[in-house]
Amino acid sequence: MQRRERNLGLLYSAPLTIFLFLAFLAPICLVAAFSAMPEKVFSLTQMPDFSAYRTVLEQGYWKSVAWSLFMAFVATLILLVICWPLAFGMAKVFKRFTLVLTIGVVMTLFVSENIRLFGWVLTLMKGGLIEGYWRHWTGVGFDAPLYNGPIIVFGLVYVYLPFMLFPLAQGIAMVPDDARQSAYDLGATRWQILKEIDLPLAMPGIMVGSLLTFVLAAGAMAESKLLGGRAIITIADEVQTAFTYGQNWPLGSALAMVLIAIIGTVAIWAISKADLDKMMGRKA
Repeated sequence: MQRRERNLGLLYSAPLTIFLFLAFLAPICLVAAFSAMPEKVFSLTQMPDFSAYRTVLEQGYWKSVAWSLFMAFVATLILLVICWPLAFGMAKVFKRFTLVLTIGVVMTLFVSENIRLFGWVLTLMKGGLIEGYWRHWTGVGFDAPLYNGPIIVFGLVYVYLPFMLFPLAQGIAMVPDDARQSAYDLGATRWQILKEIDLPLAMPGIMVGSLLTFVLAAGAMAESKLLGGRAIITIADEVQTAFTYGQNWPLGSALAMVLIAIIGTVAIWAISKADLDKMMGRKA
């Protein structure tokens, strides 16, 4: 009986397995194969020499990797702090207003990321909406707060807020109200309740939201181009340049594989620390 169920499970999962292989694993395998080819090669018929990886190390591409990971980490921390009270309100306080707030946040995803970022450029640029009106009414202008690291982080926070907010709200909703009320009755302070009850019990949502935000932000490119003006070049920008203007597929593939390896390591480590059964609701 168990063997039959196992065979049926394999049969039912076969279409999804094939789809995941064709849509996910096959492209990564192709990129990995190109990353081992000599530079300026556009086919897989050459003998691998891994020279593209030496180029990544010798020509300072690691700086772009470091900047991308650093800004993604900072944006994730900022989003965690910003979204916690809002997610707590959605899960525990707002009740019917939660639906209105959810629709409002989701509607931002209906507009292209590039269009929204261009809107911020027009708002913050010299002579733009803010500076133009300020100079009109006061006669004093100021430099545009664009084309630097902090504005790139701001763009990451702005774009990826929903990806932190909703998993976090789901995680906070998993915290039993009885546990918090019992802690209040026993004399616990708000800080103790946050540290001993809210954060540990909401950790699945925190883990999912943080991981999702970090992965997306680490591979982001539009924020550095539109808001940052290439003041800081991210690894995603380097990959695009290598594949397009540089016409160096092996180098672009090697850069992509470095980013995939780092993010994959972080994701696997985070998932290994998470309680997947609790996330899926299979146990209390």
